[in-house]
Amino acid sequence: MSALPIAAVRVFEVAARHESFQRAGQELFLSAGAVAHQVKLLENWLGVKLFLRQARGLVLTPAGKRYADSIRPLLAQIETISKVAQSRGSDDRLVTVSATPSLVTRWLMPRLGHWREKEPEVELRLLASVAPVDFLRDGTDVAIRLGNGPYHGLMSDILMAEEFCAVSSPSFLKKFKKFTHPKDLLGVPLLHDESESRIPDQIDWHMWMAELGVKIPATVTGLRFSHTYLTIEAAISGQGVAIASLPMVVDDLKAGRLVQVLPHRVPGPYQYHLLRLPDAERRPAVKSFCDWARAEAAECMMHAIQM
Repeated sequence: MSALPIAAVRVFEVAARHESFQRAGQELFLSAGAVAHQVKLLENWLGVKLFLRQARGLVLTPAGKRYADSIRPLLAQIETISKVAQSRGSDDRLVTVSATPSLVTRWLMPRLGHWREKEPEVELRLLASVAPVDFLRDGTDVAIRLGNGPYHGLMSDILMAEEFCAVSSPSFLKKFKKFTHPKDLLGVPLLHDESESRIPDQIDWHMWMAELGVKIPATVTGLRFSHTYLTIEAAISGQGVAIASLPMVVDDLKAGRLVQVLPHRVPGPYQYHLLRLPDAERRPAVKSFCDWARAEAAECMMHAIQM
């Protein structure tokens, strides 16, 4: 069987949109006869009639309408992918990384100095997003997402697990007697993280306390934040006690900007995954970033364990 006449598919989509060979020709800078010829080529290849000629002009057949509706999003995707390739050009030294806003702010950005030391000639493009990743449409090389997988069709490594602890600024902690039990925290301002990740069963104050045998009364209130990094910044500024995932605060604990107010830690239900297309690491710059991210994550988790 001969190859699909790709050019005829594009011409047909335009003719189907206008239901006119003449208007399609005007858009494509072709004659109406040339458009008709391309449509005929496609009809012959498909073995299906795509248009009917009626007194009022061209009308799509039912098969033609189904075919047009099916190929339209595919052609749009091809155009998007081509624009991404065009914008990137031949620059193999650009790596586009997508991660949640809080991971970008709290974990990736503080480590970019290490990355520049390792790869001074590789340019990183960081996308802060919680949306599902469309690697082809967005031109993303690597994504870091919180979840359990499996991630079908992608290469996936677990970067970091989550453990949640209660943290505050040292100055805030000095205002109160030493906390010895989770229930002691019920008398202080609690900072609530309304998770940006949009995944169920993420650890919050109620779940953290419940794991430790404490029920939070309905009367307990506190400040609420739409992003994890805002909750942590509020804790650093002395606004109260926050529940935080260790990867998000390990640097602040090391630097003394935050302190763990109780020794209790509760494992989270998810892990941070390093995601990429199966052939992504064929590009040396992408492989270098993945190797670096895995090494940084391993060091981060080692520090978290030692704390």
